[in-house]
Parts: sequence; structure tokens; C-alpha cells
Amino acid sequence: MTQGKASSDAREKVVSPVFLLVTFSTFAYFLTVGAILPVLPRYVEGPLASGNVAVGLATGAFAITAVLLRPFVGRVSDRRGRRILIIGGGLGVGLTVAGYALTDALVPLIILRLITGVGEAAFYVGVASVVNDLAPDARRGEALSYFSLALFGGLALGPVFAEPLLEAAGFHSVWLAAGASAMVAGVVGFVVPDTRPPGVAEGPPGRIVHPAALRPGSILATHIWALATFSSFVTLYALSLGMEGSRYVFAFHSAIVLLIRGFGARLPDILGPRRSTRTALTCTAIGLGIMGIWGTPVGLFVATGVFSLGHSLAFPALMTLAIRSAPPTERGAVVGTFTAFFDAAFGIGAIAAGTLADAVGYRGSFIGAALVALFGLGLTFGYARGARKEEERIDPEAAATR
Repeated sequence: MTQGKASSDAREKVVSPVFLLVTFSTFAYFLTVGAILPVLPRYVEGPLASGNVAVGLATGAFAITAVLLRPFVGRVSDRRGRRILIIGGGLGVGLTVAGYALTDALVPLIILRLITGVGEAAFYVGVASVVNDLAPDARRGEALSYFSLALFGGLALGPVFAEPLLEAAGFHSVWLAAGASAMVAGVVGFVVPDTRPPGVAEGPPGRIVHPAALRPGSILATHIWALATFSSFVTLYALSLGMEGSRYVFAFHSAIVLLIRGFGARLPDILGPRRSTRTALTCTAIGLGIMGIWGTPVGLFVATGVFSLGHSLAFPALMTLAIRSAPPTERGAVVGTFTAFFDAAFGIGAIAAGTLADAVGYRGSFIGAALVALFGLGLTFGYARGARKEEERIDPEAAATR
């Protein structure tokens, strides 16, 4: 890429009608995810009469199937197109979430959560690949930040509508409403055009596990471990502090991420993805550390604020690093491999957090997650030289401008 091409990319539009369509679908899907987050732990502890380890298992079970399938659906995305994944993933998740209403024991719920993971793997690879197809290379971090506004908009509003619905109409109403929202996300996929780069379908089959995603994916995993701990136990922790629920904690978290990714969308491009990553993991570790040490409602909100600063930067920066290190024709495979680390870390992190919470309490699980994030921060200091070499291998002139 020449300097003139980079300047052209910088002037190219990030937001287009297709971009808006995909972000709407993403919002509807993550409204479902946001509705599940505060309700599922209460469902497991309440009607299903199970403990902390079971909460971790139920929360993270979807990640088992998702992590196994992400790399495969990434290749399907490159060969068959993004649309089929958006449709199948959204409709599949919608049906299985609605099916939670039929469960009256932990094992059937976990089975449905495993099936949910199949749809999760397909849907997110589909929409994230479309966004990366549309994004100008010089503004990729900005495009991913805007895209994530839909994601966190759904996560922010999901708990706000789910907890009052739970109190007014019970668990079954939450599962049915959340399932319907995911189905809307899948239906939108029918009008998403093919955005793949020319020649992708005609080329040889791509790699299932893409090496360009291994370095940034490993670093992402340490942050997502922290996110899984936060998502799994902040609701029960808030209740243990005497709060009425966690809807405002989740809303505060998502509002900070929305503000930074909206008004500061260009930060990953301006700071550079590596510096953004280090900032993100530093805030993640400090935030979870505060959460484990300062055991009051005020402490929870302060900790959530610091953690949210980190979360706003981590994903756009690390995905930018992954995408830059691979040819456009292998973009779906990169997204599939990269996001598999998300699922693996979320599942392992949730289960580990449940085990820690059982042994040393919720605050101990938060401190454990902070230590994992510190380990991820350490990994970033050995990453820069290897990542630069990978970028230079793909496009030497473009790497020289970054």
C-alpha cells in the first residue's frame, strides 16, 4: 500500500447502508446476549437450585461448541459467504434461547447452551467479516469501534429490559423475548449482500486455523477471561452487597464503552493497536483488582468504570492487528480463529471464576482475573517485533506507514 493509497483509505467512508444494516442485526443479537447475562445466574441459583460452579458452567457452556466451530465457520464464510452465517446463527440462537423456557434442570439447560454456541460461532463470524470487508484499512480500528457500538448497545439495554421483565412476568418471558430478538437478527441477514473480496470463492480452500490470529488471539484471551468473570458473577456479587440487582452496573459498563468507542472511535488508529492493547490490559487488571479489594457498591462502580475503559480498547485494537497480518481473501478465516480465542477464554474463565468463587468468594475470583490480565499485559511486550514481521510479509509498504 502506498502513501497515496493510505490517504485514500483515510478519506473513504466508514459508515454505509450495508454497514448500518449489519450493525442493526448485531444490536438485535446482542440485546439477546445482554438479556441473558443478569438473568441466567439467577435462574441457575433459583429455579434450578444449583451453586456457583453450576453458574459458571451454564454461563460458559456455549463457548465449548463456539470455540470448536469458529475456525470452521470462518472458512465457510470465505467460501460460501457471510450471509448464510448471519441467518443461520441468528435464527439458531433465537430458537435455543427460547427453549430455555422448557428446562427445569441444569443438564438440559447446559445442552441448550451448547447448541446456542453453534449459532454464536456462525453469527459473529458472519457480521464481523462483513464489517472488516467494508472497512478501509487505515480506518479499521474506527470501523470496528463503531460496529461495537451496536454490540454494547445491545449489552447495555439487555439487562435494563430483562430484569424488570423478570420481576413482572418471570423467567420464561425473558427467554421468549430474548429469543425473538435473536431471530430478528437472523432475518436481517436475508438482505445483507455478498461483501467478500473478488476471487475468494474461486481460490483454493483456506486454512482452518489461521496463524495471523494466534498472537493477538492469545492476548485477547487474557482480557476475555476477566470479562467472563465480570459477566458471570457481578450480578450475584451486587446482590451480596445489598444492591437490588446489576442492571445499572451493566448499563454503566456499556455506557462507558459506548462513549469511548463512539466519540473516541479513532483512538485505536491514532494510538496504534499495540499501545491501545497495553492500555486496555492495564485498565482491565486495575479494574478487576479494585473490584476484589473494595467491597462496597461504590467500589463496584469505580472498578467497573476502570475495567470498562480497558474493554473499550481491547477488541478493536487486537482484531486490527490480526486482520492486518493476513491477505483480504483469508479474512473470514482470521476472524474465525481470532474470535475462537474469545469463546475459549470466556468458557474457561467463567468456569474458573465459578470454582474460585466457591473456594474464596466473589472478590477472590475478581482478583484471579486481574492476575490473568496482568499476564496478558506481559505478553504484549514480546509481541511487537513478531507482529511487524507478519505485516511486512503481507504488505511491506503498508507496514512501513504504521
